[in-house]
Amino acid sequence: MVKKKICMIGAYAVGKTSLVQRFVKSIFSEKYLTTIGVKIDKKSLNIDGTKLDLILWDIHGEDDYQKVQSSYLVGSAGYFLVIDGTRKNTLEVAEYLNQMINITVGKIPFYLLINKVDMKDEWEIDDNIIEKIKQKGWKYYFTSAKTGEAVELAFLELSRDILKNQ
Repeated sequence: MVKKKICMIGAYAVGKTSLVQRFVKSIFSEKYLTTIGVKIDKKSLNIDGTKLDLILWDIHGEDDYQKVQSSYLVGSAGYFLVIDGTRKNTLEVAEYLNQMINITVGKIPFYLLINKVDMKDEWEIDDNIIEKIKQKGWKYYFTSAKTGEAVELAFLELSRDILKNQ
């Protein structure tokens, strides 16, 4: 049994908690619940014959009043940077957090989750921004915690990358 810590980080209200709930419990709630500090969940997987326990750290959102503690990131094997497709400024927060992670834990596998694809008609993230993300070499998925689109796929791909990286 392999245990690996994965962090969910991003601005406030981008859907980090909803993505974890969709992945772990296959549920979605319209109620917005602010995460205070860290909420930890666990999901057991079998990745290509390897039993893997993912310890999911859902870290409170970064905003003007609450900064992500770098100590929360220590021990991470990988992470998801989560942005809200309907709020362009959440990408700037993700870029800042990505730099902080690289300083704190070094280069580890991660994916950018561009969440709320079910609300695509309201998106501020356009093709030009997606092109800039591609140029950075970032791996990304368009996800929806509401519909479940690409949620499980993203977690499985990050898990595979982590196992290859160990």
